[in-house]
Amino acid sequence: FQYLTARRIKLGGTLPKRFTDSQSIRVPELSGYAKFAISPDGREISTTMAFVRMLGNLLKDPVLGPRVVPIVADEARTFGMANLFKQVGIYSSVGQHYEPEDIDSVLSYREALDGQILEEGISEAGAIASWTAAATSYSVHGLAMIPFYIYYSMFGFQRVGDAIWAAADQMARGFLLGATSGRTTLSGEGLQHQDGSSHLVAATIPNCKAYDPAFVTELAIIIDYGMRQMLEEQKDYFYYITLVNENYAQPNVPLECAQDVIRGCYLLKKAVVHATNRQVTLLGSGAILNEVIRAADLLFEQGIHATVFSVTSWSELARDGKLVEKNQMTQKIDAKTGVDMAFITQQLLQSAGLIIAATDYVHAVPESIRAYIPEGRKYITLGTDGFGRSDTRAVLRDYFGVDAQSIVQAVLANIHA
Repeated sequence: FQYLTARRIKLGGTLPKRFTDSQSIRVPELSGYAKFAISPDGREISTTMAFVRMLGNLLKDPVLGPRVVPIVADEARTFGMANLFKQVGIYSSVGQHYEPEDIDSVLSYREALDGQILEEGISEAGAIASWTAAATSYSVHGLAMIPFYIYYSMFGFQRVGDAIWAAADQMARGFLLGATSGRTTLSGEGLQHQDGSSHLVAATIPNCKAYDPAFVTELAIIIDYGMRQMLEEQKDYFYYITLVNENYAQPNVPLECAQDVIRGCYLLKKAVVHATNRQVTLLGSGAILNEVIRAADLLFEQGIHATVFSVTSWSELARDGKLVEKNQMTQKIDAKTGVDMAFITQQLLQSAGLIIAATDYVHAVPESIRAYIPEGRKYITLGTDGFGRSDTRAVLRDYFGVDAQSIVQAVLANIHA
């Protein structure tokens, strides 16, 4: 035994061996790289473009910037990332030995030996491999990096799901950005591209925290929190965030809601309560939250007052509920809150009446919180099961039954049931 132990030590120790200690990296203040997202004041912008703008600002930070690893397969221009070609360049081991077709453009293609963007071509397998290498660098090399891999959300968990699971098994830390997400939000590109199930798959990975933000302030809060957890607190999580390419007015979300945003749900609009009011509760996430808000306005015209919640993470709500159930079975109380009630249950107790949940994903996503709906409240889910279709957003949302009018119909059909 002594001989074997000595030989193993001489060879460098036991293998495999996991190193968890790496230098903590300071994350810049949210106001420094996402000021535009904290107070958007109704400006129209997509969450995809907001992310790219935040990424560009993070790359400029003298401390964190060199640790940021932007990764894309082949859709950089689709996501509006061309401005980063000039700012940091695309990495090439041999540099650029040709003149790009768009050489006369301000945002022309630029490869460089010191480029920072990893553009892997039409190879999601290659891109996720690069992401895994950067996301595990803190352990393998003792050098913390923060990779942001942005891609068509349909080409993530569905296409390279096993590689993502392998990265999770290695305790990867980083961000996966599922852009052009949602079954109806990416209009006109049909069943190959329209994602309605990635959040369902993401929920099966224990150390993946998945979010579907509707507004740029929510997005900024999630990215800021995730970076602090991974880089400062050195927590072994990675984050999956779905983004949309739909431009719409962005309201100011109070930063006081930040903790609720992270936990998965916050109160967006409280119904006016009178003794004679008919009341309902509406839940929505991602781009479909706008349909929920419009439905609330239509219901108001019919004398029905709606309380609206923005759900930022169905899976975090479901996990919290499962933990509470486990604690109840073992007669434990949550040490942080002192409450033995699921967070979504607590939130919904602020409202009354029928509950309708609408998403751009399959029904199973909002169904994941059914067990934690307050007792005696009816819960109806609207989702986008089936293959995608090539048409406009309005037609697609009507077809799948997740537009404002469909939400109103669901309320009217069930409010007295």
